[in-house]
Amino acid sequence: MAATKIYIVYYSTWGHVTALAEELKKGAESVDGVEVTVWRVPETLPEEVLGKMYAAPKREDHPVITARQLAEADGLLLGFPTRFGMMAAQMKAFLDSTGGLWQEQALAGKPAGFFFATGTQGGGQESTALTAVTQLAHHGMVYVPIGGTFGARMFGMDEVRGGSAYGAGTFAGADGSRTPSEIELAMANHQGKQFAAVAKKLKA
Repeated sequence: MAATKIYIVYYSTWGHVTALAEELKKGAESVDGVEVTVWRVPETLPEEVLGKMYAAPKREDHPVITARQLAEADGLLLGFPTRFGMMAAQMKAFLDSTGGLWQEQALAGKPAGFFFATGTQGGGQESTALTAVTQLAHHGMVYVPIGGTFGARMFGMDEVRGGSAYGAGTFAGADGSRTPSEIELAMANHQGKQFAAVAKKLKA
């Protein structure tokens, strides 16, 4: 049987979403018969602006994806930072370019999940996922959240932690200086593994 192809597609400004994407990949690859590729969406900001924002260098080992390539995947994990409680404009612009796939319903029935980074607590860890679900609905995709499958660590109150039932997440800090914590990376790894198992089951 052919491998289950998982595409992890993300946008990251300061590298926080990139770090989660790498952990999702490790988790997904731990499932037998699953093949994972990590992709970036096209940047919409000029280099001059990115420089003034002190944006992290782009990961050249993560190629830039085209909308048409989404149809090749058996499952999609989409990652993005939050901008005022919704996905960043770069990811929205990319999804806006999928009209041709929508006309064909080329993504219908495929599983998809989300992961994200917000600046601070209350910055949109849940609203970002909720508002992104509309993209999946119009494409007829199957939303696969984490739910409570990460176990007791999802509910601890002893440390600041991103992520929720909707997907793995991290806090960047107001100035972008915070890096993903051990538990946030562990949740991302778990999501990758859980999502890959669901995608494999659906493909079968």
